[in-house]
Amino acid sequence: MNDFVKDTSKKPIKIQDLTFRDGHQSLLATRMRTEDMIPIAEKVDEIGFWSMEVWGGATFDTMHRFLAEDPWERPRTLKKYIKKTPFSMLLRGQNLVGYRNYADDVVGAFVDKACEVGIDIFRVFDALNDFRNFQTAVERIKANGKHFQGSICYSLTERHLGGDVFNLPYYLSKCEQLQEMGADTICIKDMAGIAAPYDIYKLITELKKVIAVPIHFHSHYTSGMASMSFIKAIEAGVDILDTCLAPFAMRTSHPAIEPLVVTLQGTAWDTGFDLSKLLEIDDYLESIAPKYRDYLATNRMAVIDTGVLAHQIPGGMISNLVSQLKEANALDRLAEVHAEIPITRKELGTPPLVTPTSQIVGVQAVLNVLLGKYKMITNQVKDLVYGLYGKTPTPVYPEVQKIVLKGYKRGETPITGRAADFIEPELEEDRKKIGDLAKTEEDLLTYALYPTTGEQFLKWKYGVEERPDEVKPKTLEDIKKEDEAIAQAMAQVKA
Repeated sequence: MNDFVKDTSKKPIKIQDLTFRDGHQSLLATRMRTEDMIPIAEKVDEIGFWSMEVWGGATFDTMHRFLAEDPWERPRTLKKYIKKTPFSMLLRGQNLVGYRNYADDVVGAFVDKACEVGIDIFRVFDALNDFRNFQTAVERIKANGKHFQGSICYSLTERHLGGDVFNLPYYLSKCEQLQEMGADTICIKDMAGIAAPYDIYKLITELKKVIAVPIHFHSHYTSGMASMSFIKAIEAGVDILDTCLAPFAMRTSHPAIEPLVVTLQGTAWDTGFDLSKLLEIDDYLESIAPKYRDYLATNRMAVIDTGVLAHQIPGGMISNLVSQLKEANALDRLAEVHAEIPITRKELGTPPLVTPTSQIVGVQAVLNVLLGKYKMITNQVKDLVYGLYGKTPTPVYPEVQKIVLKGYKRGETPITGRAADFIEPELEEDRKKIGDLAKTEEDLLTYALYPTTGEQFLKWKYGVEERPDEVKPKTLEDIKKEDEAIAQAMAQVKA
């Protein structure tokens, strides 16, 4: 082994496991149930992960809407089995776990309750990298004595790091701002898997010169580059990486932990993980995987999206575009939409393509192609241009701003202050609206975040209405019966 790998100045890489959150969100539409996490919870706790991401992102939405599970109970339940490994969650800043900016009173109450149910590390990000949208959440995270991980969304306008917007000075400046805000760690969040190996090596090398807190790198496997980027990040001095257990890794998920453990074995970056224990957990995950097989994309042979290397559009955004075009009977115009997206994105201020801005830009690009430029404008685009999501990385084109905000209910001159300062308190009004159906503060927050589906969930939770069959869990016995029925049908066809 060469001297570079043996260098004693290196240190073991820390690993955050994403299997219980981003893994099944990326591959299985966030459908994994708590009941399938419990049997391996104690074993995962023994591995030695720096943290386990178990909450946030789309889990809150999916659990109450499609699984009829109380989202607040998942971390509370898992804490009974996982006693050594800290819990992490993904928080969209002022968006929390929803799709718009909420008032400060909602944000503060949500963070306080999240701390109470067991979240230790808060990965906070903003779709526009406008850190003013962190303010209230960070105040409450710090007040509760929890870990604030400041995250920056990694985005590009060219194939590699550079250009007029998302260049090295941009990321260095943003990370220095996060450090000044009191971030305990800083995460480079590559949500589309577009961080190329030598670009990330350059970025982390330069960050290490100006950032004193640990650097965390998060990348999806979508483009096929993530494992290579991990190795270069390690060589550049990254402190923490995100992986998934193999059954929930790769594709649009994340690199698998098992090959990384073997790769680093015997080096100064050795994780120290027991491969046999990981493989034992893998066997369990494979055993319950059939329950979720209907959610796994099977429309492509390739396990990576080579297209993202060219157009840089995240996988989830592409599926939304395809769905919209199918509904309009215009799937043949997908290439036109691909060409329009970077134009619309630039006109709207070059936002990173991540929830919710990826959907905002994508829907408007489709409308621009099908109906003509800004002939129809979504309310979300109007809110974005007005400033209700925060400050865009570049100015919105003046001519587009004029068209979008013409007759807009809030006014035709965009705001420049912190977006949440223009949102009135919401929680007490929500309390009046939901009334006695909300028995706890957790119920109230569920309703505040998702008024329509949250109210429906509370009716299921308290027996006001019966849960429909589609939100009841599918068992392995159900899968077996389905397979037997398919086999019988195939036999009849052959006969």
